[in-house]
Amino acid sequence: MPDVVIIGGGLAGLVSSLELARAGFAVTLIERKTYPFHRVCGEYVSNEVRGYLTALGIDLNGLGAAQITQFRLSSPSGRLLEAPLDLGGFGISRYTLDYALYQLAQAAGVTFVLGKQAEGVHFDATKGLFSVDPNDGQTLSARLVIGAFGKRSRLDKALDRPFMRQSAPYIGVKYHIAPGPDSEPFPTDLIALHNFRDGYCGMSAIEDGKYCLCYLTTRQNLRQFGNIPDMERTILAQNPHLRHVFETYEFLYDKPEVINEVSFAPKRAVDMHMLMAGDSAGLITPLCGNGMAMAIHGAKLTSELAIAFLQNKLSRPELERLYEQRWKALFARRLWVGRTVQRLFGNVRLSELAVSAFGLVKPALRGVMRQTHGEEVAV
Repeated sequence: MPDVVIIGGGLAGLVSSLELARAGFAVTLIERKTYPFHRVCGEYVSNEVRGYLTALGIDLNGLGAAQITQFRLSSPSGRLLEAPLDLGGFGISRYTLDYALYQLAQAAGVTFVLGKQAEGVHFDATKGLFSVDPNDGQTLSARLVIGAFGKRSRLDKALDRPFMRQSAPYIGVKYHIAPGPDSEPFPTDLIALHNFRDGYCGMSAIEDGKYCLCYLTTRQNLRQFGNIPDMERTILAQNPHLRHVFETYEFLYDKPEVINEVSFAPKRAVDMHMLMAGDSAGLITPLCGNGMAMAIHGAKLTSELAIAFLQNKLSRPELERLYEQRWKALFARRLWVGRTVQRLFGNVRLSELAVSAFGLVKPALRGVMRQTHGEEVAV
C-alpha cells in the first residue's frame, strides 16, 4: 500500500512525488497521459523557483531554457509598452520540463500509473485511509491523497467541487513556433503579451530556438467563427504584432493544443480531506504569467507538510489547517491581483486605456508584476 497517492502528473504532482519519495515514502502517481507530452501552458517560469528546481536536480541550462529579463505589452491596436522584469525568469516547454521531473521521480522510486484516470476518491474517517479508483479496475488505499489534476477535470465534477457550478467561459490555445524567412527578430530574453478583443496572447522563447505562443479567449469568440483558424485570422490578427506572427512564423504543430472551460473562480486548498496542489488549488490568470512557478512553489509546501503528517508530527486536522493557512498566505493575494488585473484587458477600450495608463505611470506596471511574483523559494 502506498503512503501517498497523487492524482495528476503536472508540475505540482511531479515535484510533490519527488520530494515525498526522496523522504522515504511509497508514492503512487496517476496520470491520464504518457510522458513526454505537451500541455496548454505559457511556458514562462519566474526565477523565484529557479534555485529550488536546481536543488531538485533539474539542469535548466542543459535543457536549453531561455533566460527572460524583459516584458512587452501591446494594446489591441498595437501600441507598445516595455519594462524590465525585476526578478526575471526563464522559458522552457512543459514537454521538456515535465519529462525531466518524471525521470527524476522514477529514479527516486515513484510508482507511475500512466494512461489511467482517477474516477473517484473516498475517505474512511474511521480508518484514516483514502481509497482511489483508477479506471483500471483496481483500488488504491493510502494515508494521504494529493489532488494535482489541473484546471478542471471529471474528478472535480465527481467530487462536486463548488467552482464546477460556475461559468467557465474561456478556452486556452497553445502552439510552438519558429521564425520564418520574413519574420522580424524576436529577442529571446523577452516575454510579450499581446491583447486582442476578448483575449490576450503570450509569446516567449523556449529551448531549441523555438517560441511558445499561447492565448486565452472566450468560447463565444470561437463559436462566432466556428473554428480556430478563422477566429485567429479575424480577431487575433487585428493586433498587428499578432498578425505578423501568424503570417510569417512557422507553426510546428499539425494542430494546436487546446483546453476548454478554463475557470479562474476561487477553489479550496483542502477538499474532501485531500491536499489540492497546483491549478487544483487555484489558477492564476495567464495574463500574470506565473502559474508554473506557483505550482512548483506550492508543491514544496505540500510535500513539507505531507512529510510531517506521514512522520506523525501532525494530526490530520493540524495538517489541513496549516496547509490552508500557509497556502493562502503564499498565493491568495496573487490570485486576487490576477483576477483584478484581468478585468482591465479583453475589452478593447479598457485594454487601450490600461496600456496608455501604464505607459504614463510605469512604476505602476512594475508594481503589478511584483504583486503576481513571489519571493525566491528557500532551498
